[in-house]
Amino acid sequence: MAYADERWATSGRTVLVVDDHPVFRGGLRALLESEPWVGLVVEAGTVQAAVETARTTTIDLAVMDLRLPDGDGVQATRRVLGIQPRIRVVMLTMDTDQQWISEALDAGAHGYIVKLSAPEAIVAALQTVAFGGLALGPDVDRASLVAGKEGPHVPPPLDRLTARELEILTALASGDSNAVIAGKMQVSERVVRSELSRICTKLEVSDRLQAALLARDHGIGRQLGK
Repeated sequence: MAYADERWATSGRTVLVVDDHPVFRGGLRALLESEPWVGLVVEAGTVQAAVETARTTTIDLAVMDLRLPDGDGVQATRRVLGIQPRIRVVMLTMDTDQQWISEALDAGAHGYIVKLSAPEAIVAALQTVAFGGLALGPDVDRASLVAGKEGPHVPPPLDRLTARELEILTALASGDSNAVIAGKMQVSERVVRSELSRICTKLEVSDRLQAALLARDHGIGRQLGK
């Protein structure tokens, strides 16, 4: 396969889109290929194809549907993470059943987004996860993150934060301004400032710079020099 050489020719993330609908895969691929943080997008329509891709291509982010012809996205998540444990995984599906959400997060997914979300919201969530954060769509009960055993994926003291606070901290550690974060979260800058104040209090740091450095020290957010 030519993917490896193509990947090294770019500075962006390699994204694997796993969905059994070719039209949806193609649409998401086109959407992602216009993003500056994405270097290469590869596709798979089955669990087995996703596993084979993980064996031959270095993947940074996997976007998984739940309903696949030869299994489900939870199985696919476990199998690709067994091959490449550093892959970040987001479930992108129509299912909002609590059991599926919990199983997906237990399997190692870092986000759960509903396909009916706005395209810009989907891309923002994928970017958040790609850069080390966690993301749940607005149609997903955020309490499910606790039920899904978020803990193993979030080191202390960052485990004191809510999913929303982790999203904001990830964006901060990635170098985003308050205005950019507000745009991604679809809130006002005043709300972002208030959230950052609570984050600093929970993390016991004095300002946003120390919060960002603490996040980077724990592998959250875009690392300097990347």
